[in-house]
Amino acid sequence: MSYKKTGTRDFERMREGRLYNPVDKDIMKKHVRALYLCDRYNKTTIINVFRRNRIIKKLIPNIGDNFAIMNTFHCEYGSNLSIGKDFFSNFDCRLLDVAKITIGDGVMFGVGVTLATPIHPLLASERIIQEYPDGYHDIEYAKPITVGNNVWIASNVTVSGGVTIGEGAVIAAGSVVTRDIPANCFAAGVPAKVVRELDENDKLEIWETYVKDVPPLSRRKREKVRSMLENADK
Repeated sequence: MSYKKTGTRDFERMREGRLYNPVDKDIMKKHVRALYLCDRYNKTTIINVFRRNRIIKKLIPNIGDNFAIMNTFHCEYGSNLSIGKDFFSNFDCRLLDVAKITIGDGVMFGVGVTLATPIHPLLASERIIQEYPDGYHDIEYAKPITVGNNVWIASNVTVSGGVTIGEGAVIAAGSVVTRDIPANCFAAGVPAKVVRELDENDKLEIWETYVKDVPPLSRRKREKVRSMLENADK
């Protein structure tokens, strides 16, 4: 496989969603560095918080305060990530930041979440590795992903390139998000579709429920239970 420099700024082409050569020397250097830092992070014990945070800040320079990223964590470049404050990523999350991935404040990722910006040509004749004037490789591109403030993406969700998830949205476990999700909506399915808007009836009355130490039920579910009990008494 050739690693010959093309003379173009392939890394910038990659970040901006244009076709690029993935084995360009500059891209390969940045990619290997990120993979190395991910490897170091995942092998660092959970109790060594200072070292773990130092590695993450090297890997992702544009990350806000008060983050918690569980092992294992993988990304492709790190420099194409922008993550707000109060970010939580559970076990085995993967952020394939070939194009830019922008994540707002207060975002939570469940186990096994994947954000995948890379896109390959649909036709095999254009997708396969083949010989070009600058060497033997494939040509690909990517589309950015944006996740708004206070979004919860539950376990084993995949988000495709080109998608924006609006502020306050919730994505159900196991969903595949291939199109934009509006703010303050609950979405689920393969492909993910909006089930309904989130509203005051989704309130759990968090503190009161915690103090009473009773099972958490939303206002919507409490009303449903109350209605069922009233009908049972008739």
